[in-house]
Amino acid sequence: MSGSDGAVPGGTRGIPPWGFAKVSGDSMRPTLRPGDRLLLSYRRSPEVGDLVVARLPGGVVATKRAAERRTTELGEPGWWLLSDNPAQGSDSRHYGPIAETEVLAVVVRRIWPWVRARAVPDSTGA
Repeated sequence: MSGSDGAVPGGTRGIPPWGFAKVSGDSMRPTLRPGDRLLLSYRRSPEVGDLVVARLPGGVVATKRAAERRTTELGEPGWWLLSDNPAQGSDSRHYGPIAETEVLAVVVRRIWPWVRARAVPDSTGA
């Protein structure tokens, strides 16, 4: 996953409203494929089922599904983030809950390739 520098914690001032990312892995198949381009909202608050861009432990920035709200080991608000393809990549099953401040953006829609350009489904397929 590249193309996302992430949001600056502490409010929305100075944060761009929109951004772009390119998928580079199989952890979100079949929803996302390598090479897909995504439109991101840096100001939207995630909801259960949303695809989000997050900074995982070790500094890797990746797209994952926000499965549910959880509290981190430090007692901070966070998210349980999962891959759509559990056989590929790492997610909260490996790292535990990810702090809310590390959830950088919400995926709004896939914008490339054109034949698949549309809103990405949430966990219910909607």
